[in-house]
Amino acid sequence: MMPHLDAIFAVALAGFALSATPGPSMLYVASRSIGQSQSAGLASALGLGLGGVLLAVATAFGLATVFAQFDWVVEVLRVVGSAYLVWLGVDMIRTARKSSQLSLEASEVAREPFHRIVWQGILVELLNPKTVLFFALFLPPFIDSGAGQVSAEDVRLQFLVLGALVPLTAVPSDIVVAVMGSTVTRALSHQQRLRERLAWVGGLILIGIAVNLFAGVV
Repeated sequence: MMPHLDAIFAVALAGFALSATPGPSMLYVASRSIGQSQSAGLASALGLGLGGVLLAVATAFGLATVFAQFDWVVEVLRVVGSAYLVWLGVDMIRTARKSSQLSLEASEVAREPFHRIVWQGILVELLNPKTVLFFALFLPPFIDSGAGQVSAEDVRLQFLVLGALVPLTAVPSDIVVAVMGSTVTRALSHQQRLRERLAWVGGLILIGIAVNLFAGVV
């Protein structure tokens, strides 16, 4: 059972909203690209993406059986997940001005082989507690368990498809940063108002998605 189109659209939209403003992942890729080489930046982007996919797989296998057997867990995580999205959105808006004034200068890093950079990117994503929490709380509200009538395999497939969308939505921006390197970071550093507006837009999108999940407006 594939996820509903509205769930796919909502997850993709939320992923784009979260990747709209520069963050630690973008700086990590920029540091590799500027401090070592363009290929090193691309290797970092690849590692981060693979780490996100692995987290999606872990979330799918960890929660699918629970979702298929216990309806009350589904409802609890729907409410908690909606609240988590609201918190993310409000936090983005609350810190919009402060975040837009942060320097995006990337420092030089030690040169390392391609495979090691990819592996480091995977570890950075897997060992980030905020990313783990995001997958555990963000994905469940979008899963259709059919009131316990959907098999664990179908629920798992939904988790895998939606979970893979999250890192994939960040890949385009990471690739641009890896290819453009200092040009992108320098341009963003001088566009504080744009970065602040993007944070506001992203925050409002997340809040809107959360309200829709909770109230079923659309």
